[in-house]
Amino acid sequence: METKKNNNEYIPRFESEFRHPRNWGAWLGVLAFAGMALIPPAVRDPLLGRLGRLAGKLGKNARRRAQINLLYCFPQKSEAEREAIIDEMFATAPQAMVLMAELAIRGPQKILPRIEWQGKEIIDEMHNNNEKVIFLVPHGWAVDIPAMLMASQGQKMAAMFHNQGNKVYDYVWNSVRRRFGGRLHARNDGIKPFIQSIRQGYWGYYLPDQDHGAEHSEFVDFFATYKATLPAIGRLMKVCRARVVPLFPVYDARTHRLQILVRPPMDDLLTADDNTIAQRMNEEVEVFVGPHPEQYTWILKLLKTRKEGEIQPYKRDDLYRKMTSPDIG
Repeated sequence: METKKNNNEYIPRFESEFRHPRNWGAWLGVLAFAGMALIPPAVRDPLLGRLGRLAGKLGKNARRRAQINLLYCFPQKSEAEREAIIDEMFATAPQAMVLMAELAIRGPQKILPRIEWQGKEIIDEMHNNNEKVIFLVPHGWAVDIPAMLMASQGQKMAAMFHNQGNKVYDYVWNSVRRRFGGRLHARNDGIKPFIQSIRQGYWGYYLPDQDHGAEHSEFVDFFATYKATLPAIGRLMKVCRARVVPLFPVYDARTHRLQILVRPPMDDLLTADDNTIAQRMNEEVEVFVGPHPEQYTWILKLLKTRKEGEIQPYKRDDLYRKMTSPDIG
């Protein structure tokens, strides 16, 4: 459903099959999001929060993944505390995604008064010095918005993406991502197109928290457990001659504002080994997510790959299917 441009870039393309009645339900969902984006945030955020919490109660499989992830990562928290984080996560998801829709429909000038950058001087300095940059961005619900904002201000951006299961949603989502320019690279095309874009002066967007299996990953600490972490960012910064800058967006539904947190470049990775690189990546995720756990996509299978002899958490029948035991031993 996408077409390539210059053998380097994916561009969403409208397909005639999208008009078929079987896709009308998806288009109604898109229109509902667009309609919500036109409602003042003070009105829509409480409604979206309630809808999100309800969806979190009904989406049992997604909720179970979040429950298991939080159990492993925050065993010191009570069950009630972890459930509250999950409820807030499901509330935050639609609030952040509708803000992204508002940005696409109404343009950046309408939402800039509600955007607060913390550490913007770091980005400004690298822009002024014409440096190559790769942002290390934990997978939060508002993850695309900072890249769209930078693209709207003329900065060339490049990111890798996974296709959505629904073709209509995939078309719309990626069209919104490209609303102000930039390049999208499909992950199944490999890393080379992304590297090429960084070398050409595009600022890269790299999400560090996907589980890519044990073969090329390092098992390093992740909150109270461990995670198979791909240390690719260290190689990317060397190959692209780029600086790695951690960044994380935090949406506050009480103030209806998005805070974009920027941390100093990870220049220490230049001489680090793979294990150290992987650990540093997870440390940056913890710095951002620890104070704002509701912003993170805990529904992902973050802990899928385990050390030899250990059962994959999501395949453990004793965890949350019947809510019988919190033991993670």
